[in-house]
Amino acid sequence: MTRKKIFAAIAFVLLLVPLAYFLLHRYQHPRSVVTEETLDSLEVIEIPEPERLYGLVVDSFQIEEHTIKRNQFLADIFLKAGVDYPTINTIVERTKPVFDVRKIKVGNRYTLFYSNDTLKQLSHFVYAIDNTDYMVVSLGDSITAYRDVKEIRRERKTATGIINSSLWLTMTEHDINPLLAIELSEVFAWTVDFFGIGKGDNFKVCYDELYVDTVSIGIGQVHSAVFHHRGRDYYAFNYEEDSVAHFFDEEGQSLRKAFLKAPLKFSRISSRFSHSRLHPVLKIRRPHHGIDYAAPTGTPVYALGDGRVIARAYQKRGGGNYLKIKHNSVYTTVYMHLHGFAKGISKGTHVKQGQLIGYVGSTGLSTGPHLDFRVFKNGRPVDPLKIDAPPVNPVKEENMPAYNAFIAPLKQELDALPLPGLE
Repeated sequence: MTRKKIFAAIAFVLLLVPLAYFLLHRYQHPRSVVTEETLDSLEVIEIPEPERLYGLVVDSFQIEEHTIKRNQFLADIFLKAGVDYPTINTIVERTKPVFDVRKIKVGNRYTLFYSNDTLKQLSHFVYAIDNTDYMVVSLGDSITAYRDVKEIRRERKTATGIINSSLWLTMTEHDINPLLAIELSEVFAWTVDFFGIGKGDNFKVCYDELYVDTVSIGIGQVHSAVFHHRGRDYYAFNYEEDSVAHFFDEEGQSLRKAFLKAPLKFSRISSRFSHSRLHPVLKIRRPHHGIDYAAPTGTPVYALGDGRVIARAYQKRGGGNYLKIKHNSVYTTVYMHLHGFAKGISKGTHVKQGQLIGYVGSTGLSTGPHLDFRVFKNGRPVDPLKIDAPPVNPVKEENMPAYNAFIAPLKQELDALPLPGLE
């Protein structure tokens, strides 16, 4: 056999070996075909999200948490963490647009994130500004600072209570966030007299409580509530119409009532709301927290809204004949310099919006017939011309089927809630 034929035979064998291996492997290990069925049978391994703190992966750092101590400054914290003065000066400059570090408060928390190695160098500093906001300072090749907000978690809750003394005390007695008392007083301000609630009055409410981490930071939305007051149930359902949410009762009527634009027909406004007005009689400057409506003696004066007369008196060196009406837990109105009172108006009388309560006069310190009219909101005087009159429109007729469907499960939920002690 010639050398040429020998080389040809060797080449053929070399080609034959991989071909034989391929055929043998193919038939011993047939190629699997991926189908929808085989995909469904595959075990899916879910990789858990890493635990984060202030958006930073916890496992990547050595973490220390502290609170600001009295007379402790930002420089003290960073020096103790091994940061030099030039770097601290840069940090102060970077934080200026984010937060004024001179306003750090004693007792507020801060967190130090160190590198997870033997060097243990400070990588991030986080200062909790309040329950939700925090500032992050990141130290690296460049120093950055930014402000962020913790995720707020809403937890839907229900609460019930029978009132023995006050709404606030009832909340605390039943381990309910007492801030809910404020929310309920706002919801029912126009229907329930919170200064006249009696023993046995009760409430049921469905609401959201807001949490950051595990700490409650307040009350969110009240979804529905019912307040039993003086033998009557007052329902409230939070319903959005025309992109605005209001509280309505089970009939679709608004729980809020509007005030009249003015308590009388007047000729002109002779004096406006002011924190410094020259008094026409005393000739000294002092606040005038009301509106003077000039009108002839005997002009009828009407109640601005529903309420109860809590004062009917005379001030010789002040408002003369005056009336004070409490409309709800928020608003009180005062009518001064009256010539006289309407028949049947006395302390404790309940009046309706637009009801005649008195007549324009010039009693007390007055230079002529006028009504000095004042409005107090939560005990503080406000400009009567700037009152944000609440809406009174009921649910639109065309929306009533949707409204009834919306409130049906909410009302059922409220009615099913047991009152404490009556389970």
